[in-house]
Amino acid sequence: MSRRTGWRLLALFLTFGLMAAACGGDSTEAGDDGGDAAGEGGGDVAVSLITKDSTNPFFVAMQEGAQEKADELGIDITIGSGQSEGDDQGQIDLIEQAIAAGQDGILITPMSVNVNDAIQKARDAGLYVIALDTPTDPPDVVDITFATDNCKAGEAIGQWAAGKLNGEKAVIARLVIFDDRVVSVDYCRDNGFLKGMGIDIGDLTVMGDEPESGNYTTGAGGEYEWACLEATGANEEGGRTGMETCLSINPDINVVYTINEPTAFGAAAALQAAGKTVGEDVIVVSVDGGLAGVEAVQGGSIQATSQQYPLRMASLGVEAINTIATGGDAPANTSEDGTFFDTGVALCTDDPMDTVTVADQEDSQYCIDNAWG
Repeated sequence: MSRRTGWRLLALFLTFGLMAAACGGDSTEAGDDGGDAAGEGGGDVAVSLITKDSTNPFFVAMQEGAQEKADELGIDITIGSGQSEGDDQGQIDLIEQAIAAGQDGILITPMSVNVNDAIQKARDAGLYVIALDTPTDPPDVVDITFATDNCKAGEAIGQWAAGKLNGEKAVIARLVIFDDRVVSVDYCRDNGFLKGMGIDIGDLTVMGDEPESGNYTTGAGGEYEWACLEATGANEEGGRTGMETCLSINPDINVVYTINEPTAFGAAAALQAAGKTVGEDVIVVSVDGGLAGVEAVQGGSIQATSQQYPLRMASLGVEAINTIATGGDAPANTSEDGTFFDTGVALCTDDPMDTVTVADQEDSQYCIDNAWG
């Protein structure tokens, strides 16, 4: 037996042993280490995809895109996630498993800065690490990021909201992910939204440090005040309870920013329960562009959402690691600022506004035809 073959057999042994420990024999339930993982063997090139959870349709779509590309290329992929949004340790455990297995690379939607050390450990071990959707903080923790421009996605819905208001005072509810940790997708979408409305923000990486009232300048411009900044966990239940809290603070809210569409669904339910007519008394804007989300745009419970493309992120990421592992060149950044690989964004709305300049506006049917989930 050659030394190369021996090391491959050892790596396979470690992979299956560690996965068995993590999954307890069932890839759909969390193991004692807090991470969900499922493997699909086959190729000489091996990669892990580690998402934040395996229930959010966005991450499910990402997993499907990665698996499809891996099958096409004939490479070995291990797909895992934290148990839920916020499970840093689950992601750390899966990173360590990829290192122990001697894999070629990792694709990860990083939970927070708490996983940075584990990512660096993987890179030190020779794995090529690509962040998907959520840039790390700082960006150079990973080799490259494949993502939507989340700042631009937030800015587009902010520009749309300002145009829709047409000078009316904005009383704003902001439903974000966390209030106990820093996540780039969270602050970038939220502050991007404010920037799009023409509200002066302080530090891009800090949510809530801008004045609570003042003027927005996009379009006709007007007065604004933000009523609340509530953490939701980026899920429907959190969106509902967060919106209920916001309405208890100020029942006159007429603009609701939501971190993603599941949060928007919960917010819309709370608004309707409070006697508000969504689309008339209050506008709801969001980011993601999943099938359910853009159907909600068509149905009227979300007025505008920025569509991103998780299958594209994952597919391109798997292909990039395969190229590198087989002697090809590493990918280069394509974003306007040269800091990441931009996978594109479109604004989905059936009520386009001239104020939107940072993204193409598409109607709900176009977005349904191009949706994931």
